[in-house]
Amino acid sequence: MNIIDRRPNPKGKSLANRQRFIERAKKEVKDAITDALKKRKLGDVDGGEKVSIPTRGISEPVFRTSSRGGKREQVLPGNKKFISGDQIERPSGGGGGGGRGEASAEDGGEQDAFEFMLSKEEFLDLLFEDLELPNLTKTKLKVSETMQLTRAGYAHEGTPANFSIRRTMRNSMARRISLHRPSPSEIEAMEQELKALEESGDTEGAAKLRLELETAVMRTKRFAYIDPVDVRYNRFDRIPKPNTQAVMFCLMDVSGSMTEAMKDLAKRFFLLLHVFLVRRYKTVDLVFIRHTSNAQEVDEETFFHSRETGGTIVSTALEEMMKVVQARYSPDNWNIYAAQASDGDNYSEDSDRCSQLLGGELLPLTQYFAYIEVGAEATLRHGFPSPPTDLWRTYATIAPQHENFAMRKVADPSQIYPVFHDLFSKDRADA
Repeated sequence: MNIIDRRPNPKGKSLANRQRFIERAKKEVKDAITDALKKRKLGDVDGGEKVSIPTRGISEPVFRTSSRGGKREQVLPGNKKFISGDQIERPSGGGGGGGRGEASAEDGGEQDAFEFMLSKEEFLDLLFEDLELPNLTKTKLKVSETMQLTRAGYAHEGTPANFSIRRTMRNSMARRISLHRPSPSEIEAMEQELKALEESGDTEGAAKLRLELETAVMRTKRFAYIDPVDVRYNRFDRIPKPNTQAVMFCLMDVSGSMTEAMKDLAKRFFLLLHVFLVRRYKTVDLVFIRHTSNAQEVDEETFFHSRETGGTIVSTALEEMMKVVQARYSPDNWNIYAAQASDGDNYSEDSDRCSQLLGGELLPLTQYFAYIEVGAEATLRHGFPSPPTDLWRTYATIAPQHENFAMRKVADPSQIYPVFHDLFSKDRADA
C-alpha cells in the first residue's frame, strides 16, 4: 500500500513544496548539476538545467506484507510451470516480490529515474551554494548603501502574506483565559451533566445548572474565539546596509601559444567566475585584462569573444593590473582579488620581472590571487607528462611565501568546476 498525499497545494505553497523537495534530494541534485556542467557549451553557463536523479530516496512510503511468518491465502494466476496442488517454495533472503527497485540484469531493466527542470535561479543557487570570496575583511565601506528588510516585531495591520498565525493564536488564548471564556469541552460537559440530572428527576439541580449553561453559552458568544484585537502581522523595516568594496581582476593570456582548446578552458573558468561574482556580489567591480606581448584593459565582450595572436610577455598583464590599482582601486579602501589563466608559456627573460611584480608588489595588496594553468597536463612527451612550464616554476617559488596565492592545473572542461570550487570554497574562505 502506497501512502500519497493528494491534498491540493494551498495558494502560494507550490514554491515552498518545490524547495523542500530540492532540499530533500540535494545530494542527488548537486551531483546531477556537476555532471550537467561538464557537458554545457561555453555560452550556457548562466541558465537552468534539466536534471535526472535516481528514484531512491524520493519514493513514496510503502507498506509491504512480510514474507516471514504468519498465515495467508493467495490466489495466483495460472502458468505453465505449476499445476493445482503444487507447493511454491518461499523466496530465499526474505525478499518479497514486486517493488520499484532495480530490475534484474537478465530482464535488461535499469533503475527508474526522476527528471525535473531546475530554473535558472535554483540552478545557480545550488551551483554556488558553498562558494565564497576568501578574506573579505577590509572595513572601509562604500558611501552608497543598500536597503535590507529586517524583522521589527509585530503590527495590528498588514498584508495576508505577513499574517502571524502563532502570535495571533497566543494572543487569542491569553485573552480567552483572562476573560474566563468557557471552552467547547466545558460546554459539552455541562450539557451532559444537565441531561443526567433531567433523567434522574432532580429538577432543582437541573434548573440551576441550566442557568449556568445559558450564562456560559452567552459568554462564548460575547467573547469570540479570535477577536480583531488578537490579530498580529509580521512587521519588517527597511534599514540601510553598507556594502564592502571589492574588485576582481581577470587576467587571460590570448597569445599565439594558446590554442583554441586552451582559450576555451580559460574562457570557461572566467565565465564561471563572472557568473559567480555578478550573482553573489552586486557591488563587486570587474576589470578584464588580456595580454600577448602587450596588455590592455578591455570590456567584457572583447575579453570573452575577441581573437588575438602574438608573443607572450606575462609581466605586461601584471603591470597593467598594477596601473589600474594605483589609478582607481586604493588598497586602503578596496578588497582586491585577481584570477589569471595562461598556458604557462612566457618569455624566459621575463620570469624575474613576473616574480618581482607578483611577489613583491601585487600579492601584498591583494586579498586573494588564483592562477590556473590550462592544458599543462594534456601534453605528453614520450609517454610522460610534460615538465613544468616557465611561468609555473616562477609562481611555484612564490606560492609558499604567500597564503593568499593559489595555483591549479586544468587539462579538460570536466576539471573546470572542481578546480573553481577548490579555489573559492567556503572552507578556504574561512581559513
